[in-house]
Amino acid sequence: MGLSQKERDRLKVLAEVEAGHLVQRVAAGQLRMSERGFRKLLRRYRKERDRAVVHGLRGRRSNRGLGEEAAARAVEAVRERYADFGPTLAAEYLSKDLGIELSRETLRQLLIGAGLWKAKPRRVREVHQWRPRRACAGELVQWDTSVHPWLEERGPRKMYLVALIDDATSRLFARFVEADSTEHHMRVLWAYVERYGRPQAVYTDRAGLFQPTLAPGWREEEPGPKTETQMGRAFRELGIEWIAAHSPQAKGRIERSFKTLQDRLVKGLRRAGASTLEEANAYLEKEFLPEWEQRFTVKAASEVDAHRPLGPTVDLASTLSWVDERQVTNDYTVSWRGRYWQIPKDAVTTGLRRSKIRVEARLDGRLMARIGGRHWELGECRKAEKVAPAVKREPHRYVPPPGTSRWMDGFHLRSAAARAPHQAAAAKVSAPLRSPSGLPTRR
Repeated sequence: MGLSQKERDRLKVLAEVEAGHLVQRVAAGQLRMSERGFRKLLRRYRKERDRAVVHGLRGRRSNRGLGEEAAARAVEAVRERYADFGPTLAAEYLSKDLGIELSRETLRQLLIGAGLWKAKPRRVREVHQWRPRRACAGELVQWDTSVHPWLEERGPRKMYLVALIDDATSRLFARFVEADSTEHHMRVLWAYVERYGRPQAVYTDRAGLFQPTLAPGWREEEPGPKTETQMGRAFRELGIEWIAAHSPQAKGRIERSFKTLQDRLVKGLRRAGASTLEEANAYLEKEFLPEWEQRFTVKAASEVDAHRPLGPTVDLASTLSWVDERQVTNDYTVSWRGRYWQIPKDAVTTGLRRSKIRVEARLDGRLMARIGGRHWELGECRKAEKVAPAVKREPHRYVPPPGTSRWMDGFHLRSAAARAPHQAAAAKVSAPLRSPSGLPTRR
């Protein structure tokens, strides 16, 4: 039985007292013990010698220790049902499904011993300046999109998860969408605003959805169609400040949440058997987000909710749409995406022709125009379709019978007449020179 240095020091003091070199009061002071406690230790030393300084529970199994049967059961359950789960998530599912209560560290050590988990060495990463959380919920919302095989092999290989996480509380709001487009981001923003209200600011990356690529020379300080996207215009009309992140680490809260989602949410969707986008959103809304709020959200420093209500002046259908300006023609129509749309007769006012109006392509498919402070639905001008003839005739082409065509008549005569001048000139050049006597001479 090995002794620690502290225990050896105690033995030395006890031996000095036993030999009469120290009195019990001084020895108790050296060991930082009361005199009564030292006398009890001395009596035990006289009876058990060196074992007196060793704790009586050393070498004994803890009363709260995990039994071998329970440990084997937990490892076998992880091997069969949670093979690709991490220790933290596996411990939660063991407690939920099988009633096996284990801490994540205990389970991690068991998995390492069984060869089911490999301890990863810690890497020294780049250090970024720490930023404290905002004080109130709704003061800042971090926004991003993650592309991942969320449904694995059961459904679409590529789905997008648009997530918004509150900076003060880590409360998560997310939706699966088919594409990373302006329309789907507007739908997610609509659902968030209806549930919580308008946040004071959103923190996103510099993707083309939020910031356009400007040509050299454009003035960026003035908002307009050339300097802001449709999402930027929607933020401005809703009174939401847009903040652009210059690096992924700047919006680290949403980036780290995607790591958790790509682990926990994928396995939750697998256990729920979700195979379509609708089923994935149903599981996300009914089960996963409530569990996230219970597990990962924290209490904000202030109880004040910084979300602002919509109010009677905010029209989400008008703001969250594709907006552009169009000029009214003389027949009170406007062009939109290669087609013409008619303004209702009741909306026609003096000076409307040749003026510019706001046209909104709503998320529900309607095309609306704002004229005189009111919104009017536009109708498409459809061109009249040509009526096909009752009997479709094949195109008639006259082909003369074989042997009756006369276009070759006289062809050889015309050809001979055309060749005659050329033949005469060639003969004159090639004819030999003759003397007056009629004999040929050299040239």
